[in-house]
Amino acid sequence: MTRSLCVFVVVSVSGIAAPLQAQGLRDLISDLFIFGSGGQPLFLAGTAGASNPASVQAHGSHFVPAAVEGNATLIGFLTSAIGSSVANLPISATSSGQTFRFEGGVPVATSTSAGPIFAERAQTLGRGRVLAGVNVNRMHFQSVRGVDLANIELNFTHANSNFPGCDTLFGGDCAVMGRPTLENDFIALDLSIKLDVTATVFVLSYGLLDWMDVGVAVPVVSASLRGTSVAQVVPFGGTSATHFFAGVPTNPELAASRFVEGSATGVGDVAARLKVRLSQSERAAFGILADARFATGDATDLLGAGHTAVRGLGMVSARFGSFSPHANVGYVYRSGGELNDAVLATAGFDHALSDWATLAVDLISELEAGESGLVIPGVVHIDVPFRRTIEPTNIPDGRDDIVNGSLGFKFVTRPGLTIVTNSLWPLNRGGLRPGVAWTLGLEYNF
Repeated sequence: MTRSLCVFVVVSVSGIAAPLQAQGLRDLISDLFIFGSGGQPLFLAGTAGASNPASVQAHGSHFVPAAVEGNATLIGFLTSAIGSSVANLPISATSSGQTFRFEGGVPVATSTSAGPIFAERAQTLGRGRVLAGVNVNRMHFQSVRGVDLANIELNFTHANSNFPGCDTLFGGDCAVMGRPTLENDFIALDLSIKLDVTATVFVLSYGLLDWMDVGVAVPVVSASLRGTSVAQVVPFGGTSATHFFAGVPTNPELAASRFVEGSATGVGDVAARLKVRLSQSERAAFGILADARFATGDATDLLGAGHTAVRGLGMVSARFGSFSPHANVGYVYRSGGELNDAVLATAGFDHALSDWATLAVDLISELEAGESGLVIPGVVHIDVPFRRTIEPTNIPDGRDDIVNGSLGFKFVTRPGLTIVTNSLWPLNRGGLRPGVAWTLGLEYNF
């Protein structure tokens, strides 16, 4: 039966894993910053047009983020935040339902409830027992560091035009921002992103020994993206423009917009898990868990992180009649260097309301180790002809710690299936977050 379940998972995944478009969803996000020809973010095709004087054409690339110190990280921040959040999908607990140990060949129950949903308890399934399940997770992402995804503001400032002979030509120190005067121009960009993700996670765990479980989790991810950007060149003044999206200096087009839309479906980052129960008494149990999420999901389509993540957890759980508290503490290492490692901490309980219903409540946190790798560029100061500051974005600089509250129920049916329902609520403003993540699943323990 275990072999048949494995074949079922593989066939199900392979049947729906084809991408729906050629261009990756990450590329679509970058496209929101491309207006007209040139293929580079914020390249001013109008300014660089052949109909304009050579002195004007030279300004076409002055807003390309790669040439503007610090501003390139704004686009990188958004794509990295979206990619990492989609890859960090919740996976259900390795053990569910009633667990057992064997004394003289006779099974003895080690739990009274159906167990937690996303937290881990120290009890193992028991030798030869199998947990098979499938969970459907639905997420509509709404904010990044507390800022509404439909109302992101980005300001791109001009490159400093300090070149040989500039001081003499403009009568002052060109190392100062604002000289020449055209350096006062900037591009204000309003960005709106709608991102929806549905992840169907197939889970299989097997009690290799009384005190050891092994398992695998295979997510199939569907992501859809819709984005709109509206850019406006804000000139400093005068009767003609130096920077514009189309037209000529005396009749420029200072505004441009972009719309992108796409979707993709495929296998996400597959996880392999090993759980060991270290000790167990009548009231308490201790254990450790190790799992690895491999870079099997297509990162260009936001189906995976593009790197391997390895997690280690220490687990403690207790039992007081029908009330079972538990706690997990651990660490996740992420390869690639783009995203931070994190300290993991979870605390909660599962409570058997009856023989067929269990309440599961948890506080789940992921705290960044070290300084955030996704840093917002600093405020730009323009000193000439007068001092002013331009904020690069309304996204705040800060840490991307994640704290969620989890509330769910498990219902055991007569055929032995367990129905899982859960809601995951954000309790802080760090990172890219959905409003509420909903989960509906089925589990079978035998």
